[in-house]
Amino acid sequence: MKKIIALWMAAALIISMLAGCGGTKADAPAPEEESKEQAAEGTEGKPEEEKESGDGGLDIAVVAISATESGNARYIQGLNDAAAERGWTVTVLDANGSTDDANAAFSNFISRGADVIIDMVFPATSLATGLMAAKDAKIPVLTWGGGLADGVWFTNGSGGPTATEVIKLMCEDMGGEGEILALTYHGGQVARDREDVFDGILKDYPNIKVTKEEVDIPGYLQDGMDYATAWLASRPAGDANYAIWGSWDDPALGAISALKQMSRDDVKVYGQNGNADALNSIRDGFMTATSWEDCYGEGLAAIEAIEKILADKEGFEQGAYEMPAAVITADNIEDFIAEHPEVIENVQ
Repeated sequence: MKKIIALWMAAALIISMLAGCGGTKADAPAPEEESKEQAAEGTEGKPEEEKESGDGGLDIAVVAISATESGNARYIQGLNDAAAERGWTVTVLDANGSTDDANAAFSNFISRGADVIIDMVFPATSLATGLMAAKDAKIPVLTWGGGLADGVWFTNGSGGPTATEVIKLMCEDMGGEGEILALTYHGGQVARDREDVFDGILKDYPNIKVTKEEVDIPGYLQDGMDYATAWLASRPAGDANYAIWGSWDDPALGAISALKQMSRDDVKVYGQNGNADALNSIRDGFMTATSWEDCYGEGLAAIEAIEKILADKEGFEQGAYEMPAAVITADNIEDFIAEHPEVIENVQ
């Protein structure tokens, strides 16, 4: 009888030990669950982790019309450098020219808890849905080249102020007569503003005939080349003064590719932004002039503005804070690069 009781006690002890081991196993995540948690930390969890590690840990969300275009990339680099100094995180979504995607990006950034949103180039008036949602969530919005609207605290990089002098120079270089191919874009506020300045100045030159073609994002380089090829096909060299104007450098650079293929050296070409490829093209004698914009400095200025806005919303004066542009030609390019060696690189 004692043996039977001892056996029952031993069996109970074994069962108790097995149950204890089972409880420990249940508390630990299964290998599959663990890998899912790690994957989440590598995506949505990662920005949050970076945010907590910085001084202030702000999450700056950027909605870009095109993140890879040279001027835009320089602006983003300015944001990144200034944010890194403060321990802030910058996240960029490239909407590839789509207003619908830009508004959707606003919603996504708001849902994830972004502290500030920056619109790059999309007209603020076309982002009413996103701006309203940001305002309701009490998230400040800044624009770069997108202009002002309800809910926008700060803007710089506006297109109009940087366009005036280079367009005037083009008309003067043509002697007030000839033909211009204008490569425009209506999806971005910067290009719209520059086209308005172009139209206003050209009203004073009735002997200059203008042909407009709209490029697309993405595809602006190829569009510039294709439109220039078609336009020049019916305009032989020597027939008139010819010029091509791009509402930013890249369409004009696409047109230069067409000029090289057609062996045309009689056409003046003008751009805007002053990216490294445009500056090198002026050096090489293909681009006539560009209007250099300090996109990198404008990114730095935006981060400084964010700091001031968050420190004193009531005291911050909402508005446009523009930086001056510089017209670059063959006459001054070497001096300009000597003074600003960073401009010949495609980042700053």
